[in-house]
Amino acid sequence: MSVYAFVFPGQGSQSPGMGQDLADAFPAAREVFQEVDDALEEKLSKIIFEGPAEELTSTENTQPALMAVSMAVVRVLEREGGVDFSTRATLMAGHSLGEYSALAAARSFGIAETARLLRLRGRAMQRAVPAGEGGMAALIGVTPEQAQEVCEEAAVLKVEGQPDQREILEVANDNGGGQIVISGQMAAIDRAIVIAKEKGIKRAVKLPVSAPFHSSLMRPAADEMAEALDGADVKAPIVPIIANVTAAKVTSPDMIRELLVRQVTGTVRWRESVDAMVGMGIDHFVEIGAGKVLSGLIRRIAPEAKTESVGTLDTIDSFLRTL
Repeated sequence: MSVYAFVFPGQGSQSPGMGQDLADAFPAAREVFQEVDDALEEKLSKIIFEGPAEELTSTENTQPALMAVSMAVVRVLEREGGVDFSTRATLMAGHSLGEYSALAAARSFGIAETARLLRLRGRAMQRAVPAGEGGMAALIGVTPEQAQEVCEEAAVLKVEGQPDQREILEVANDNGGGQIVISGQMAAIDRAIVIAKEKGIKRAVKLPVSAPFHSSLMRPAADEMAEALDGADVKAPIVPIIANVTAAKVTSPDMIRELLVRQVTGTVRWRESVDAMVGMGIDHFVEIGAGKVLSGLIRRIAPEAKTESVGTLDTIDSFLRTL
């Protein structure tokens, strides 16, 4: 019998129209989208279903939108499929904002509170660094040690006739399969791309993001989230969560708050998280929500494990038939 972990996608998995088929087919899904709309006092569901893509991709919209789709899938599985996550899941985890979706699925947060927290998180991250001053880049075909070496070299700003200065450039996401994302000041990102190519790293490409997420430049956003989470109602999850910044189990509400604050500036240790879950006996990963990004990453990290993505009518039906 399979030992399941349910995982929840982060930014980059969004696309206009996601969740529309669920909302059309199931009252349980419609209720989730309505609850998110009410919490944010706007029709985010219209942007989710109709776009435009530019508006959906805005960080303050993407974060609650992806959570809404994931939770719509969770509610449909619970109500229509009779799935009891407290017994079916052994662990849950999410990539970056997906950690909030995992916590909502595990009933640590209510949906409305999760939506408000993610809206605040998106806006705080956007405000933390002026547009154009920070960015991110993906390094492909690289080890964690090589990525760290690139960051250390590229962080040094050399100005003729002056002492070397250091800029901020850090590992943001260790996604596994040789894919590592770095984050920091834009000039350092530009230097890193050149250095990576000089080192023979397979690919180095700047990402189309609006801020240097998961770097110490996000400190102002972390401070805002600390205040918001301090006032949030956080319950112990019905299933242990594997936290991004520790790649270890967390069940304590106080520790959940602390780790979510650390996550704003800290590295998303996804490769280590998947390895840890496999080490705890997980052999079946189910991605809940939009897209198939996490399933692809997991296949590269743990090729022996079964992976599937559940986010549409067809994939829900297929998943329920296997239970």
